[in-house]
Amino acid sequence: MDEIYLHAEKIDKIYPGTKALDQVSFDIKRGKVNVLIGENGAGKSTLMRIIAGIEKPSAGKLYLQGKEVSFESTVDARAHGIAIIHQELCLFPNLTVYQNLFMSSERTKGGVLDDAEHRRLARQVLGRLNYPIDPDTKVGDLRVGQQQMIEIARNLLIPNLKILIMDEPTSSLSEQEVEVLFTIMRELTASGISIVYISHRLEELMRIGDFVTIFRDGRLVAEAPVKEIDVPWIVKQMVGQGKSYPTRTEAIDWSTREKVLEVRDLTLPKSGGGYLLNKVSFDLHKGEILGLYGMLGAGRTEVFECIMGLRPEHTGKIIMHGKEIKVTTLSNQIKNGFAWLPEDRQRDGLVQSMDIDKNIALANIGAYTDPTGLINNAKEDAAVASMIADVHIKVADKKLPILSLSGGNQQKCVFAKGALTNPEIMLLDEPSRGIDIGAKTEIFQLIYQYAERGVSLIVVSSELEEIIAIADRIIVLSNGLKTAEYVGDDITQNNLVKASYLGHNAAHKDDAQSA
Repeated sequence: MDEIYLHAEKIDKIYPGTKALDQVSFDIKRGKVNVLIGENGAGKSTLMRIIAGIEKPSAGKLYLQGKEVSFESTVDARAHGIAIIHQELCLFPNLTVYQNLFMSSERTKGGVLDDAEHRRLARQVLGRLNYPIDPDTKVGDLRVGQQQMIEIARNLLIPNLKILIMDEPTSSLSEQEVEVLFTIMRELTASGISIVYISHRLEELMRIGDFVTIFRDGRLVAEAPVKEIDVPWIVKQMVGQGKSYPTRTEAIDWSTREKVLEVRDLTLPKSGGGYLLNKVSFDLHKGEILGLYGMLGAGRTEVFECIMGLRPEHTGKIIMHGKEIKVTTLSNQIKNGFAWLPEDRQRDGLVQSMDIDKNIALANIGAYTDPTGLINNAKEDAAVASMIADVHIKVADKKLPILSLSGGNQQKCVFAKGALTNPEIMLLDEPSRGIDIGAKTEIFQLIYQYAERGVSLIVVSSELEEIIAIADRIIVLSNGLKTAEYVGDDITQNNLVKASYLGHNAAHKDDAQSA
């Protein structure tokens, strides 16, 4: 038998209105990748927060190398060699890379911070990750995937690391970054370090994992060595039956439908020459689900940022119902009938200090405010309650903190916030990021539901199967260029992947000419 490094015995965790963990016993095996799987709200992250010292169990015990332990804080857990990489990033955007890496573990020399040593060690650990970022770069200036690598690097600096918990570490990473991470993980396990790995990318788990544990509704329901199982087995244990993404069965000739949006020659320059977007044009019809596909850095998110008024330096035309509109501010675009679900729901989609109801009402707060500036609470509560029912958010009390919800229900709250403004057009950037297959299916059903009501949606997704399943038509971007547009039987994985590489040579040529 493999050596058990940490054992959790009959752990319970009770929150007001819900039992998040119910008599869970769980083993972390030394020098192995211990995969933890389950739908959002199954209790995975709750158990990991307990092991990492963030929360205390309502009942049950932890044993580390056979000795009972109780962690009062993350500092206490780290002293025992246990670290956690959260699904939602815990970085300081106003500080530099090296300052984030050594936050709470600073080196000193002569009684002052030894920043020269900080920079040296930062370059060293980033080099180990094959990620040569300047240590003096502000973290807030990095894209989400780069920030994720900084979070990973910070935990690799722990000198006595024994257990590393990774909660959705690849959700924002490119394929190349994932390959580097997997190499590092194998190096860590080879040296005896145990990894607990949580992810909703099932094929990825089958590749990197050694042992799999399945959670459902706060209970451990199955566990097995990876070599003895397959993906259908995992899905069946997670949800009780196999699930597939819903698709539209009705064939629609979108050329006959009313155009609600026309984007013409959308161009966004980047500092140092070249373009983030280069003369991108497309149309959107009433009730249509338009997919935007491309690799990281292709310009997908930048399209949304330009449309929503976050990139005032862009050029080109945004036309609604045949009339050009002037894009000024985010709030003005909401008034123009746009809603935006951002890629990073924690940073851009939610206010973490607010309750569930206030987060949902935030974008439409003017509708519940009287001429004196006071909020009509009864009117706001009724609107929020109606939206919670419409979007099927699983919540015991809408006055609870937003972070008390699972990732899938948080994502529904961001969707509800946009839907409450009664938009004509919804821009959804990676709407299934960091949520399980069951929650993904529910998000897809919401998208179809709103499309049937006549709302037009543009959806960005990095997952081929998802974008193919959900989109009526797909536009492919590569390095800021529109390289292809597919509909019907032409929407295939092969076509999308090929088109996602087509713009590289042209983009590099444009960059060189601009320089």
